Amino acid sequence: MVSEHPLPSSNRSPKLSSNSSFFTTRIFSDVAGDITIVVHEESFLLHKFPLVARSGRIRKLIASFDKDSGVSMLEFPEFPGGPHSFELAMKFCYGINFQIMTANIAGLRCAADFLEMTEDYREDNLVSRTEAFLDEVVCQSLEKSVEVLTSCESLGPMAEEVGIVKKCVEAIAMNACKEQLVSGLSRLECDDRSSEFKGGCLDWWVEDLSSLGIESYQRVIRAMGGLGIRPDSIIMSLMHYGQNSLKGAGRGQIWSLSRMKPDRGFGDRDQRKVVETLVTLMPSDKNSSVPLSFLFGLLRMAIMVDADVSCRLELERRISFRLEMVSLDDLLIPSVRPGDSLFDIDTVHRILVNYLQRMEEEEENVANSEYESDMLNSPGHGSLLKVGRLIDAYLAEIAPDPYLSLQKFSAMIEILPDYARVIDDALYRAVDIYLKAHPLTEHECKKLCKFIDCQKLSQEACNHAAQNDRLPLQMTVRVLYFEQLRLKTAFSGSSGDGFFSQKMSSGIPSAPMSPRDNYASLRRENRELKLEISRMRVRLSELEKEQRVMKQGMMDKAGNGKTLLNSISRGFGRIGIFGTQSSRKRQKPGRKSRSRRHSVS
Repeated sequence: MVSEHPLPSSNRSPKLSSNSSFFTTRIFSDVAGDITIVVHEESFLLHKFPLVARSGRIRKLIASFDKDSGVSMLEFPEFPGGPHSFELAMKFCYGINFQIMTANIAGLRCAADFLEMTEDYREDNLVSRTEAFLDEVVCQSLEKSVEVLTSCESLGPMAEEVGIVKKCVEAIAMNACKEQLVSGLSRLECDDRSSEFKGGCLDWWVEDLSSLGIESYQRVIRAMGGLGIRPDSIIMSLMHYGQNSLKGAGRGQIWSLSRMKPDRGFGDRDQRKVVETLVTLMPSDKNSSVPLSFLFGLLRMAIMVDADVSCRLELERRISFRLEMVSLDDLLIPSVRPGDSLFDIDTVHRILVNYLQRMEEEEENVANSEYESDMLNSPGHGSLLKVGRLIDAYLAEIAPDPYLSLQKFSAMIEILPDYARVIDDALYRAVDIYLKAHPLTEHECKKLCKFIDCQKLSQEACNHAAQNDRLPLQMTVRVLYFEQLRLKTAFSGSSGDGFFSQKMSSGIPSAPMSPRDNYASLRRENRELKLEISRMRVRLSELEKEQRVMKQGMMDKAGNGKTLLNSISRGFGRIGIFGTQSSRKRQKPGRKSRSRRHSVS
């Protein structure tokens, strides 16, 4: 068992410099130093004997010196851990007590490997002592493992080569997994209490991981996922890490229009690398749900730091899966491209395209499915109606933007199918706002207004459109025409055209049936017709068979009248479902059975 050896206050060394002679005066006061070692431009005047007894590297280097030369000098410009780690290693060689702790164990372990202080040169050497401390102290605690892993980031590849990084990553993941098992009962208790108390039941290690660099954090999260850590715990950690490393990914803090580049956080951490890594670490489990606010926060940051295209597309794809739950404020993503519109229309357009493609795939799955119950897993028409209302509100919000081109505005309107809108009042409002802010030619105005279905406008919207000077004359005429038909239908009380009357009842159009729902209805009717046709074919086949038997009996010259009557009786008996005998005594019961069957058929 490795214990931490405290160094007495009387033995604590002063700061070493090029003029320091601590090791000479402390151990061998009557012997002058015979070797100088320079570490990162800091000189140490030492003695060869205690060094070569434990360090294989120094022994080999001193052996290569000329014996006739005076004081030797060695330089280690890239010593892992710097002068501090080298000083501790020298104290170990001289037998001076010092305290091994999590703050210095990583540098000390790398120094021991660099100096080749293994068991080949002295028993219980520094390599074995540091390894024992890592195994018995550091790896048993998640907090200490995180602290050591953080210190490894300044040691370069040496920490990876000696296995400290791998050991700490595995220890963090294993301790988190143990914590998950232990906290299972307390988590169940938290579910029965208020949401305020649930905050205290969150995994405590989430805060500790925020101090790691993004590369170390990535390895830890992947190791946790491999050991079965809950996806919601991983999502919670990703959110906490993102909010700390990206300096608060809140909508009101980092996403202002006046600030196109986010602040740097955690020293030299690359914001782009952080965003791209966090996206790749998101659980792929469909049951896990990453909060939409976090997805939009990452998407805005990805746009600002010009993250990789695949990173942005993945965020857009995840958002499209729950587009019906998105709020209008989430879609108002600032544009960072100079000369473009104030809002990023292209990103919202791609999200909507992903959503509609998924709808089409669901429709194809339903069409190819043998069971109607598969339709329950697809987003319903209600979801599309919610998205339609959201997009119409978004169009009204971006319409006043003077830099918004007609092409982009029209593309956002045109991409939604006709059955995504029950009424076109919100669309009419958005178009009217755009016409107010953008002077268009008569041709452009007609092109924009053609997207509005005058039959799907409420009476209030029709009254407004009839007096709207910004609309083209053709649309005004259409509005008046359909309004006149509406009034005529209302006064006459007649049904008129069935579809038109149903849409115009009470001045509010009814929801049109989506192609998927229409297809499902037709499939059910077709199935029922096929069943009925099958029944009729069975009945027809029985009748044809009996007809052939009767015909054969009548044409049989060798037969007598009794045979003919028996054949006829058997024929009629087979036609009846329950009647199987031809005797006169069973005719009444047979008719009664047929009558009863007819009454319940």
